[in-house]
Amino acid sequence: MLKLLDCSLRIFSIPLSVATIWLIVTNQQDNPSYGKLEFSNLTGLKFMVCISAICGAYAFFAAVSSWFKFFVSKAWIFFASDQIVAYLMVTSVAAVLEILRLTYNGDQEVTWSEACSSYGKFCNKMKIALVLHALALICFIILAVISAYRFFSLFEPPSVSSSKEVEEQRN
Repeated sequence: MLKLLDCSLRIFSIPLSVATIWLIVTNQQDNPSYGKLEFSNLTGLKFMVCISAICGAYAFFAAVSSWFKFFVSKAWIFFASDQIVAYLMVTSVAAVLEILRLTYNGDQEVTWSEACSSYGKFCNKMKIALVLHALALICFIILAVISAYRFFSLFEPPSVSSSKEVEEQRN
């Protein structure tokens, strides 16, 4: 059951990552007053595209390799990789959330005005991409918990000793 859930979450995250990449890369809007805005103008969006590509490629590799005994016996590989991908995705979600906050609210202290009134379509596609990326992040958070369970279940739990036994062992 756990293997099926693991594989399903990995496969489910692939189209989410691909859709995120497609939405961000094709996101552009031209405004006669301010010019053209593209994803390549914002470093945070380029970062999200890179992380989505890493996430999708890793999810595909992990889903395929989870059916091979050699990789399944190496629980620490999935544990470490799932943790790394989940943390990378958290950073990219945070970066895009900050971009969205600035585009909707601006920053008066540095004289940035809000941009979504002029680039509404761009902002809406960015929000949809963020939701899809957040869903993929949720998948990887669950996968990180599953892989942690698999990895740490290989070891014996620590023994509970009385304080008297601990003192005797120290002496």
